[in-house]
Amino acid sequence: MKTKIQAAAADRESITEIANPLGLDGIEFIEYTTSKPQALGQVLEMMGFRPVARHRSREVLLYRQGGINVIVNAHTPAMPDGAAPADKPVIAAVALRVRDAAAAYRRALERGAWAVPSRVEVMELNIPAIHGVGKSRIYFVDRYDKFSIYDVDFVPIPTVDQHPPAVAGLHFFGVVQYIGNDRTEDWSEFYRELFGFTELPAEQRFGILPKGRILRSPCPAASRFYIQLIEPEAGVLDVEDDEGLQRVGLGTADVLATVAELSQRGWSLSNHAVFTPKTAEP
Repeated sequence: MKTKIQAAAADRESITEIANPLGLDGIEFIEYTTSKPQALGQVLEMMGFRPVARHRSREVLLYRQGGINVIVNAHTPAMPDGAAPADKPVIAAVALRVRDAAAAYRRALERGAWAVPSRVEVMELNIPAIHGVGKSRIYFVDRYDKFSIYDVDFVPIPTVDQHPPAVAGLHFFGVVQYIGNDRTEDWSEFYRELFGFTELPAEQRFGILPKGRILRSPCPAASRFYIQLIEPEAGVLDVEDDEGLQRVGLGTADVLATVAELSQRGWSLSNHAVFTPKTAEP
């Protein structure tokens, strides 16, 4: 017979499992597609990113600073539907760190997610993915500690520091997603049922874009991130066909100091990055 202490411990484990069903542990990378990778690369370098590796068989570069990985994909085809990348950079994928990638993928499919067909070539990792908003993909990655996915698919660029420090402590904070009219509940359910996201109460809202609904990931505090769902402004026609990931949010302890430091590197607010003060997080 279980003691009260054992029963309580079991209950806590059960609650933790339900609260974070996939064992989410943050964002591994954000992937952009573009036919002009040099132009996007220049902006990233102004922000403190450095190109650290090239893909073994595709026109893909890995940029990094601190714990932030950004993949710039100029390969054709770049999108799940076989389309070539456009001139304007598009957020094509988000890779989520999970406890077990295969198990996370199976659970997502069981709950109604749509699989992205694999196009793995020789000597490449098969990273499971499902369809996200628009034409985007959501990858599941469980190799991100001592051994990572980049150790297989990418070749380090010689003489480049593989782990450049983050400017002003920048880190992934979240993603802004534009959605169609009256689609907030649909997308909230998508992230809740598949990943365990919860709505951030209105009194706990923070950041510089006070719009839409903010969903909080079930990750541990150190790797927690947010998804902001934004519908069209009142009176705007339905834009369901244009739903997509719009921008990436980066967290920092001091927004003004970070902007000042990046400005010295040649970056300007016209580049549309979104920064959120870390100290404002509840």
